[in-house]
Amino acid sequence: MPFRRLFPALVLAAAACTPIPPRFAPGVPVHWVASPNFDLRRPQYVILHHTTNDTAAQALATLTNPERMVSAHYLVGRDGTVYQLVDERYRAWHAGASRWGADSDINSASIGIELDNNGHEPYPQAQLDALLALLADLKSRHDIPRENFLGHGDVAPGRKVDPGALFPWKLLAERGFGMWCDAPSGTLPLDASDPGLRRGDQDLLSRVGYDATNPDAAIRAFNRHFMALEDEPALSPEGRAILECLAAATKEPSK
Repeated sequence: MPFRRLFPALVLAAAACTPIPPRFAPGVPVHWVASPNFDLRRPQYVILHHTTNDTAAQALATLTNPERMVSAHYLVGRDGTVYQLVDERYRAWHAGASRWGADSDINSASIGIELDNNGHEPYPQAQLDALLALLADLKSRHDIPRENFLGHGDVAPGRKVDPGALFPWKLLAERGFGMWCDAPSGTLPLDASDPGLRRGDQDLLSRVGYDATNPDAAIRAFNRHFMALEDEPALSPEGRAILECLAAATKEPSK
């Protein structure tokens, strides 16, 4: 699928070849001697957003406005048009204050994708088809682990909710983008007043990757992603079973 790019690759290539102007420390000239021994950043996450706008044109106006100081690497329109706004090698300003596991600078380690959606509508098939094609390309080129395809609401619980409860996370997981567990049958009722159970929920949420310092916000984010519940601060028996399944499937964090 061809991706429509707002900034031609030729411009980026020319910029990459432009000599870096000499810098000066206070009173001391600094001489530029290029070394080939460096790496460009390698994205480890893909973070999905919705724009809250009614049209792609509105979203593009926001994402390219210097005064708004917000951007993303890609925008996927309702009609399936894919726009690229920031080179993948560079840090876009899309996640803000966010955390997943031990990573607290998500912008520096991620590719941000905005979805043309006002936050209260289903995602059309043409948009999902384009998104899946884009995710497959990103996953292949950057070797991004399936568990690192996340929503803005996952990495910023209590602050952000996108891409919302209507986003089809199960469909993405079936294609290899994101984790998923189905609730087993015969789940038992919970005693929500049990403080030990409450602490256990925090531990499980942290194990999956959520910032559980605010348990209510983390549970709301979990319910939005895995239970399609927009603003539910409590775990159902099915929800806790799914959380336990996800925690069991999550790799141990590196020490």
